[in-house]
Amino acid sequence: MTKKTKIVATLGLVSDTKETLRAMIENGMNVARLNFSHGDHEWHGKAIKTIRELSAEMNMPIGILGDLKGPRIRTSVVDPVEMNTGDTIMLSDVFYEEKLESKKAEFKNFLLDSPKIVDDIEIGHEILIEDGLMKLVVREKEEGILMAEVIDGGTVKNRKGVNIPDSQLKISAVTEKDERDLKFLMENEVDFIGLSFVGSGSDVEYLRGKMKEFLGREDNLPQIIVKIERKEAIKNLDDIISKTDAVMVARGDLGVEIEGTRVAVLQKEIVKKSLQHMKPVIVATQMLDSMIVNPRPTRAEISDVTNAVVDHADAVMLSGESAGGKYPVESVRTMRDIIGHTEASPFDDVTHLLELEGNDDFKNLVKSAFSLARNSESKAIVLASVSGFTARMMSHFRSEKPLFVATNNEKTFHQLTLVWGAQPYFTQEKDLSKALDEMIAYRKSTGQLQDGDKVIAIFGSAHDNKEKMQLVGVKTI
Repeated sequence: MTKKTKIVATLGLVSDTKETLRAMIENGMNVARLNFSHGDHEWHGKAIKTIRELSAEMNMPIGILGDLKGPRIRTSVVDPVEMNTGDTIMLSDVFYEEKLESKKAEFKNFLLDSPKIVDDIEIGHEILIEDGLMKLVVREKEEGILMAEVIDGGTVKNRKGVNIPDSQLKISAVTEKDERDLKFLMENEVDFIGLSFVGSGSDVEYLRGKMKEFLGREDNLPQIIVKIERKEAIKNLDDIISKTDAVMVARGDLGVEIEGTRVAVLQKEIVKKSLQHMKPVIVATQMLDSMIVNPRPTRAEISDVTNAVVDHADAVMLSGESAGGKYPVESVRTMRDIIGHTEASPFDDVTHLLELEGNDDFKNLVKSAFSLARNSESKAIVLASVSGFTARMMSHFRSEKPLFVATNNEKTFHQLTLVWGAQPYFTQEKDLSKALDEMIAYRKSTGQLQDGDKVIAIFGSAHDNKEKMQLVGVKTI
């Protein structure tokens, strides 16, 4: 099966060998995700080197996503704290530790590891611990100290994740650790940077500024993938999407910060808005979670992946399944098979043109090319694009015809691995017309095109969104 929806797979200790990575690529992995919440620079550097070697050996683009850890808030306790429903708990953060010290004998207590974070928490706000298993509500507040009622009890252990969904937290989405990791990723020329716990468009702008600072240039940067996982991000969704390059529906923390019963509907809303803005969108978290320990997924998981494909997400993602599970290769293969069967079904068809934000001559020209491809006997859409903008715009319409893209920009070659339906081809040719002919010859050699086939041909300039595109029209090859 030739799938159009892409697969992002997280790498870990079970999937970092060349043999396993080769098998994952052969079975459908398009983008390798490196999770910087785990591992050191030496491990990540070796993984990047291996992926680039395999990409060259297999003559296949493989995108590399460096996913920054972000400002994760955690508990700070020496000994576990037992909380029962109805208890009153005193808590503070590491900045106000001495203040808590003078009062802590009165109540059970613990600290949060982010300095001055309690300043941003108000009476009535919820505090969720360990993926929401434990829940507290703040009832009283004085400087540096919160008094909270336990709604759902449990045992608070050290370094457990904390979500504070009601608060507007004055913490940067890019921590000191993230900046060190970002510099490493820039030096290693990865294709995508994942921004965790984004709250607003200004977080995206700050990261982009840091990328330019570290690289010393304005263009050909890694693309930013924002992870929508905070209640605040939902409030600022339009602003965030308008400023980012791509979007990830990070359903893990999102399902903690917002009622879990709302996540499926929010997923559809985020995917729809991303498509309207022509931003690639990934659906992530627990898609085939049972395959961490089992060789086959549950029926519910198959339905989950299927629905993401029907919604026309650009990509679906594996996390623990490929990073630490027993069946990393089988998980990729299973996801590929689900995608293939879904795309072959009538339920995947686009019955109307997808909406576009804005209306200009360039967008109308691409829409015309799509209509021409849909209503003609053409076998494929072939285009040449340096920046990839034209390819992303054409992908937006989700054509059933193959989308073959020639580019002489190596960064674009790998970044197109996240774009729905795009089949990139890298060439050293600077002349886009010759690049297109070279790619067509290659597609003939693979049997994807044949002499006498008709194709829809398009050229995009080096800065496609600012300059002109040329629609050649129907071309017989």
